[in-house]
Amino acid sequence: MAINQLSVAFLLLLPLAIPSISAYENAATRPAEKKVDVVVEGMVYCQSCDHYGSWSFNGAEPIPSAKVSVICKNHKKQVSYNKAYETNEHGYFYAQLDGFKMDNNILDHPLQSCLVKLVSSPLANCSLLSNVNYGINGAPLRYENKVLRGSHYEAVIYSAGPLAFRPAHCSPQTHI
Repeated sequence: MAINQLSVAFLLLLPLAIPSISAYENAATRPAEKKVDVVVEGMVYCQSCDHYGSWSFNGAEPIPSAKVSVICKNHKKQVSYNKAYETNEHGYFYAQLDGFKMDNNILDHPLQSCLVKLVSSPLANCSLLSNVNYGINGAPLRYENKVLRGSHYEAVIYSAGPLAFRPAHCSPQTHI
């Protein structure tokens, strides 16, 4: 009698075990979800004294170890992302926006919600902020159809700038 009750209990519990086994098999055979990152890239320069007051980059030199900040606001105008990034030895920054979230896919899109601002320059002779390409107010992002793809990774790359610091002291130009 005890064997019959045990057999009945086993038969009643068997259907509960089968869906969980098949769910495990489906999860194992399902392809891994692709991770999509948002990246902002750009350049930071020291504007030459010859072009002070303009947006020209003629004679400008890249600034290694300059700092920029990527600031994003949500559709309620609240800061949802703010992080500083540093340029490499060529004045180039690659800002991977880890943790950037879009609550509203249209209104919180990086093109509408993020700006890049100048923060600091390591060069004592070129450390004043300039508003070239809106480096003080916040440079808007541009989509240039650049995407890095891997088997389980994708990075959508936006551009900002180029941005520039300017020298504190430029000798007056003399015209002969």
